[in-house]
Amino acid sequence: MSEHCIIAVFLLLFVQTSLINITRADEDLISDTYSIDGKVIPPDSVSSEWLVNTRILVNGGERVGFLRNDGSFVVNNLVPGSYVVEVANPNYMYEPARVDINSKGKFRARKVNYIQSSLVHQISYPLKLKPRGPFKYFQVRESWRVTDFLMNPMVLMMVLPLLLVMVLPKMMNAADPETQREMQQLQMPKYDMPELSEMMTSLFTGGKKPQPKSSKVSKKRQ
Repeated sequence: MSEHCIIAVFLLLFVQTSLINITRADEDLISDTYSIDGKVIPPDSVSSEWLVNTRILVNGGERVGFLRNDGSFVVNNLVPGSYVVEVANPNYMYEPARVDINSKGKFRARKVNYIQSSLVHQISYPLKLKPRGPFKYFQVRESWRVTDFLMNPMVLMMVLPLLLVMVLPKMMNAADPETQREMQQLQMPKYDMPELSEMMTSLFTGGKKPQPKSSKVSKKRQ
């Protein structure tokens, strides 16, 4: 029985020491965590539901924060690293911010740039997140305008030649005689176009021109 008691005592001591080590590790871990704080500026026309519907998302939702009555927020238990802070609201759009926390507990806030991540544009910290504008979930239907009809290619193809036909003769009449003679010399020569009946006849007869019938002239005997 004494051996069993000694083994039980050793087991209890081992469990106790392990629990103490775990609690110390948790305390060390908690002591190395930091908090991101800031303030969300409400839009001009704010409703009573704006404060309730607004959330603070860290790294896409790994941490979630809520707003106080004055619009401020605090996100706790963050280890050193880089975090993207976003404001989630169903009606208004906010520009996100990136907060870098080093091992010494120093904070640096900058704009989010996914294309050029090495480009640093610092902003003030604690954060002040301003609204960029309301969300537009639906596209406004375009209204009919007169310019849409006038700029139609088919309308332009019909109107421009008509304007040229009406304007060019007036310009020619207003020009001096020398300019008129030059324009007349530059005119294209006229070509004799075949008649439509001849073209249709040649098309259906295989290109053979019909020979005129010889008229018989009756000679009167004297």
